[in-house]
This record gives sequence, C-alpha cells and structure tokens, in this order.
Amino acid sequence: MKHTQQTTIKATYMRGGTSKGLFFCIDDLPKEVGQNKILQDKILMRIVGSPDPYGKQIDGMGAATSSTSKVVIVGKSSQPEHDVDYYFGQVSIDKPFIDWSGNCGNLSSAVGPFAITSGLIDKNNLKKDGIVKIRIWQANIKKTILSYVKMKDGQVQEIGDYYIDGVAFGAPEIKLEFVRPVDPTEALFPTGNLVDKIEVPNIGVFETTMITAGIPTVFLYADSLGYKGTELQEHINQDKEALKKFETIRAYASLKMGLIKDIKEAQTLQHTPKIAFVSKKQSYTTSSGKQIAIDDIDLNVRALSMGLLHHAMMGTASVAIGVAACIKGTILNNLLDKKDTDNITFGHPSGTLKVGAVVEYVDGKLVVQKASMSRSARVIMSGYVHIPHIK
Repeated sequence: MKHTQQTTIKATYMRGGTSKGLFFCIDDLPKEVGQNKILQDKILMRIVGSPDPYGKQIDGMGAATSSTSKVVIVGKSSQPEHDVDYYFGQVSIDKPFIDWSGNCGNLSSAVGPFAITSGLIDKNNLKKDGIVKIRIWQANIKKTILSYVKMKDGQVQEIGDYYIDGVAFGAPEIKLEFVRPVDPTEALFPTGNLVDKIEVPNIGVFETTMITAGIPTVFLYADSLGYKGTELQEHINQDKEALKKFETIRAYASLKMGLIKDIKEAQTLQHTPKIAFVSKKQSYTTSSGKQIAIDDIDLNVRALSMGLLHHAMMGTASVAIGVAACIKGTILNNLLDKKDTDNITFGHPSGTLKVGAVVEYVDGKLVVQKASMSRSARVIMSGYVHIPHIK
C-alpha cells in the first residue's frame, strides 16, 4: 500500500445537554470538500469511526451510541438577523450514511458557546460579563434558535452548578428558545388530526399523536405497547423483538406523516421521525437509582433514537413533548391532570425535564410561537482530528 500522510482537521469535542459531538467551523473543513457533500460525509463518518460493522466506533471519535455519534458544522450566517448557520448530522454507527434531516436539541445548547469561542460572533454583540443572546439559524430545518450564553471576563463561562438529569457534573445553564418551531405555513399535525389510528401489519392498530414541532415525532400510549411508561434502557434495548416492533411502527408512522413515499425509505431516514411512548405520571427509579416521586412530574415519556431507547431525552423531542402536551385533544394532553399546561415536567429514564411552549390560535389555526428549555454545555477537547486521506 502506498504510504500517505493523514489528513488533519481542526475540531472541538463538546457536550451539549445529554449528547456529545464533534464541532467544526465550516471554513476549517478540507478545501476539496467544497460543494462535494459525498466527500464531506465520507470524511465526517471516518472521523467518528463509521461505518463500523462491530458497532463500537473504536477507530474514531464516536462512542457507539446515538447520543455520541453526532457532528455539527457552524459558520457565519447567510441569513439576515442571525449570527451563525448550524448544520447537524446524526451519524449512523454501522451503516454508511449521515442523516441531515433534523436537529439535535441537546447539541443546540453547545452551538452558541462554540460560535463565540471560534470567533464567529461580532465582538460588538458580546459582553465582558452577563448573558449574550446568540441568534442561530438551524439550516437543516430552516428554523431560528435563540441561545442565551453566560459570559465571564470576556469569555464563555464554562464552570457552574446547574445540573441536568443524565449528566453527572454541573455547568452554567443555557436557555434555549425555539422560535416558531413549526412555520405557520406548515402543518403542525401533518395528517390534520390530533389523534390518528395507524395499522401496522402483523403488529396491531395504535392510537397516535403525530406532530412536527422540534422534530417530527410519533407518540403512542405506553399500555398499547404493553409497557408501564417507567421502563429504563435495559428493559427495551435488550429486547430485539421489541426494537424491531418499534422500528416497524416508526416506519409506518413516517409514511402516514408524509416524510417518506415508500416504506423502504425509512431505513435511510432513521433520525426522523422519533417514536415515543407516554403514560400518566407514576413514581419510578431512574437509571442512576434516583427516586422520582409522582408529584415531581406531570407525565412519563420514553423515546427511541436511532433504534434504541434514549438514556434521557432528545432535546428536539422535548420540544415536541412540550408543544403536544399543551394542546387539548392530543394523547399527551389527555394524560395530564393539570389545567396549566404551558409548562410541564416529564419523567425520562435519567430523571426529569421541564419544558414550555406558547401555542396560540391565529386566524383559526394553531401556531407555535415558541418552545423553551434549559440545557448546559461544555468544551471537552479542542485541537485536531486525524484521518487517513479520503478521496
């Protein structure tokens, strides 16, 4: 084999919420990438260590879970009234593709800090001390995210005592606002119904709420699947038949939502839609042994990402939860026993999360003005990644 030097690319490894990923400035990617998206994806997959038939990503930066097999590209924004453009890629672990169809709400919390430290924000818009609003254009889904980042002595504050369930250590709180996560011209409920029945061959008929806020998501009642709604990862992810059933239901929901035209397309569109099951609030024990009392939450929600039950909750799915819960008639709202549904706290495998949404009727049509949640982020490593030269 002819000897060639490895390619070196500047990168930052960051945690955002309950996810981790590799962040790149668009100008730091190899020049030959240009408009060659196929080459770009090959390079990014090799950095992460995919595709890996062993499912371990040993020869890359990924950590063999959907929460850690992610890439982010950020550059100065081409959109008016925005600071940066942000592209998110969900990297398949064992297959050769990156899904650019959606967003990662958790990693969205790291985009603002990354943009500041990378010099992508106009210095006139920064503060020496205090909170800075970063206007992010999520280019995958063409939506605005407002990120409120704390500054200290002219730098991003990275040490703090705000804890989120699913992350062992504290960091400064970063508030996120997803502005009009569903454009008023788009369908919040793609079928036009708050509740739909979908028939899945050889599995059954299920009542669902299918919504596009945050990320396209299909919600089902936990008991219709034979679950309580308090399950942890080991209850689902070790059951291959259950995972196969979830994926089949997700594929048929995707077809009904109009995201795909043929059921086979679902195999290459694994990031969207998400599938989740919900139940009335119940006390339970989290994966870390923490006790969640029934009065601590308003709902129990469990969601799958890239074919496996998530260890906590995807940020974009949290937006979908917040929006769906505050709309009367959805299966989430049907399970609530509170009148004020603009803010709810739901239980997930690692603990709890509070989300909020403002939904109004405009000209007789439901419009989501904004959805919000708090996360945290931190730089783990910055420097260079190295990969064999790729053509």
